Amino acid sequence: MVSIKEIAGKCNVSVATVSKALNNYPDIGKETKDFILRTADEMGYHPNSSARAMRTKRSHNLGVLFVDEALSGLTHDYFNHVLESFKKTAEERGYDITFTNRNISGKKMTYYEHCRYRGVDGVVIACVDFNTEEVQELLRSEIPAVTIDHVYDGRISVVSNNLQGMEELVSYICKRGHRKIAYIHGEDTSVTRNRISGFYRTLQHLGVSVPDAYVVESAYRNVDLASEITGRLLDLPDPPTCIIYPDDYSAMGGINEIRERGLRIPDDISIAGYDGISLARIVEPKLTTLCQDTEMIGKMAAEKLISLIETPRTTVIDKFTVNGTLYCGKSVKKLK
Repeated sequence: MVSIKEIAGKCNVSVATVSKALNNYPDIGKETKDFILRTADEMGYHPNSSARAMRTKRSHNLGVLFVDEALSGLTHDYFNHVLESFKKTAEERGYDITFTNRNISGKKMTYYEHCRYRGVDGVVIACVDFNTEEVQELLRSEIPAVTIDHVYDGRISVVSNNLQGMEELVSYICKRGHRKIAYIHGEDTSVTRNRISGFYRTLQHLGVSVPDAYVVESAYRNVDLASEITGRLLDLPDPPTCIIYPDDYSAMGGINEIRERGLRIPDDISIAGYDGISLARIVEPKLTTLCQDTEMIGKMAAEKLISLIETPRTTVIDKFTVNGTLYCGKSVKKLK
């Protein structure tokens, strides 16, 4: 293993100067620092994490609390892409990632206890039930935290602009001539409430009203339930001409039900999803959907958390919103 002393000898500078360069101290010239860093990289230098932790009082380790109640784990398309972006950004900044859980070698721990046990510098919290006592304990603790798609007082949150996204999606459907629009939404969360508000607000602005029977609660990423509800909507005396699903994955359940009835998309019934997962562009016809910017959400969450760790006095505690973009696809028919 290459030592700092060896780098100093190669660069013909003091050990203290090498240390300043490696730790990004401001009292060293840029040219000298760049030369030392380039030499260290060429020599294959890797800092000792234990020594760095003792020196900086930080582990350079970020916790990730991710609990998918649907048990789809990291195959959850939306959060998988968010966390991949988070991981990439964190690693570029010199941080490692540890997933937080409640079981270490058979010993039960709370999320907070696990974070303390692993010595994480901070934690990002995504896809959990924020109302549980264990999550609340972690959010109330001294550990720096950033939440994704959930706003918690006194904590930084990074959220997709679900209000804007739904408004853009519904506006597009209405511009295609649809007035009988159904919405199968997810279970009651802050994300769902914002989307429902965007749905009704846009319809009201455009002078469109829909019956209560058109708006039905389902569950996110539940293909079977989405299929069942689609059947109920199609069986109404006055069925909708377009159905919006809580996510693109659920829309696959709707597609199955529609095709089993011998109906065609979008000729007989139009549909739209939400999220913008890759599957939406593979299925035929390509799914109309609102693409959430998962890369920016993950990147921003990592940057805000690292800023909170490294410069806590100047980091703003606020909600940061990321807009999505509409993918028109081919699943919403233009009505005459």
